[in-house]
Amino acid sequence: MSSIKQAVSWWCFANRGMTPRELLQASADIGYQAVELIEPEYWPLVKEFGLTIASTNGGLSIEQGLNRREHHAQLERDIRATIEQAEKWGIPNVIVFSGNRQGLDDRTGAEITAEGLSRVARAAEDAGVTLVMELLNSKIDHSDYQCDKSAWGIEVCRMVNSPRVKLLYDIYHMQIMEGDIIRTIQDHHAYFAHYHTAGNPGRHEIDETQEIYYPPIVRTILATGYEGYLGQEFVPLGDPLTALKQAYALCNVKI
Repeated sequence: MSSIKQAVSWWCFANRGMTPRELLQASADIGYQAVELIEPEYWPLVKEFGLTIASTNGGLSIEQGLNRREHHAQLERDIRATIEQAEKWGIPNVIVFSGNRQGLDDRTGAEITAEGLSRVARAAEDAGVTLVMELLNSKIDHSDYQCDKSAWGIEVCRMVNSPRVKLLYDIYHMQIMEGDIIRTIQDHHAYFAHYHTAGNPGRHEIDETQEIYYPPIVRTILATGYEGYLGQEFVPLGDPLTALKQAYALCNVKI
């Protein structure tokens, strides 16, 4: 029997009445094996609690990303530097972004994004670090973001053709944009190297107040042979510690 490794997305739960040390201790006590998107100043503290840092961001911003050639030089410097730190600290994933369309058609955007990722793919391969481009919704939260459909992201990955260039499949965002979560994971899991959760609508707790039922989704992920992390990336309306406990229990399914 196996269960998925779970991570706490730091920005959702930090500064909510607990010190960094208290939040890390609570996360470890619940059973979480990792945190992610936590500031580098806290990385040594994460290690004190025996936790992994599941992911960190790789440069510029969601809006200013790889789909503009004028960003490539800066992004290459930033991503290479982040890859070095990720290798040093045992961080398996570096998150990158396509950027906003700003009138760019999808085919051209995919080609330019693939060019940008190809500039850093070898460095990621050599370091054993995976670059994960995040799938985000452009309907509610990130208007005009280009990597807003799994098919577009998969096409970019195919163009780059690197074992270390994959996608971050955010279940909340893709529920908004295309649904069909389980079938998509079954058909395209080879391109998904990291997963995020949240409830929809609202991006809050993944409980019975929202429409996504996570246990069968997690079982589907496990059935693909996935050995990475499931990041709990929702903003709790209630007590954050209670929300973390409930989310962990809900997703702690076994196959």
